[in-house]
Amino acid sequence: MSYEPVVEDRADRYRISVADYVHYQKEGYLIVRNLVSQEDIERIRNHAMDILFGRVLLDGLEPPSPNATQEELIHRFSRVHMLHLVDKVSEEALLHPRVLDVVEALTGPDVLALQSMLFFNAPGMGGQGWHQDSYYITTFPDTLMGAWIALDRADEENGCLWVAPGSQNEPVYPDHARKAVIHASGVFADLPFVDHTSHLDDDINELAPIARKWPEKAPAVMEPGDVLFFPGQVLHRSYPNKAKERWRRAFVNHYCNARAWVPWNHGAPFDGEAANDRHILARGKTHLPFATPRFGTPCAATAQAPHAPVSSPSPEGLTASAPEFAWNKK
Repeated sequence: MSYEPVVEDRADRYRISVADYVHYQKEGYLIVRNLVSQEDIERIRNHAMDILFGRVLLDGLEPPSPNATQEELIHRFSRVHMLHLVDKVSEEALLHPRVLDVVEALTGPDVLALQSMLFFNAPGMGGQGWHQDSYYITTFPDTLMGAWIALDRADEENGCLWVAPGSQNEPVYPDHARKAVIHASGVFADLPFVDHTSHLDDDINELAPIARKWPEKAPAVMEPGDVLFFPGQVLHRSYPNKAKERWRRAFVNHYCNARAWVPWNHGAPFDGEAANDRHILARGKTHLPFATPRFGTPCAATAQAPHAPVSSPSPEGLTASAPEFAWNKK
């Protein structure tokens, strides 16, 4: 039986190396340099500021006060989740072909696009303590992957992400506060609860001692257009932006293998026991229902007949976070 390519080849298709694949599996992350063009980065970054300053109004986001000061506009919110549900540019960023090329290579060939997040992180803002993304976004089996697209230079001064290499081998740790269902539920003899995950203070964040098991921490120093890929189990964190003038804006997406069962819809309601039909088939095929892009961005969902009735994802999951909760921001 011959192999059939999942997608048609493209002149700009990105192909990872064997060394890249090994690094991702061994260390738990991979930075692909200059993956997204500067033209695309500038478009996303400018559009992000249009959203923040109210020059672009989107369903579900409260417009700024007509008399808002520059400072008030900057501190309007620090991040917005699920923008692809209401915004064409964000949908295109979620389904960016070169980003999907890498996701396909690492967790594909069948890829489901789950979440988009726009982070602003102006000077003095941002930061999130040690956490695992698979705790918050449930997929069975756990094939979750994050793709962190740098819109500005990210370094230690402005609070870049840090990864604990090797920690992708850890199970997903539960806490008492949330009732999320994780793979580890009931199968470990000694898996502890770890409360206050994501808290910036390591004396409060009970996942911090787990992170210390992995003494080598890697700062994800990135330039605009670089993309950091990491699996949902890996322990990672960021710090507040201490730069005087530089922002640390990023567009962050989450994906999983499209054959996985996904009982997650960013807190928004869904029918049945899984929400696969709320998420977009980005690459390949699946035996499960899936959604089509609301704005028609080309991807697998728009190129093939569905296995089951499909729909556009509901905009109910759109959320914006205010800066006063800065401890809970990447």
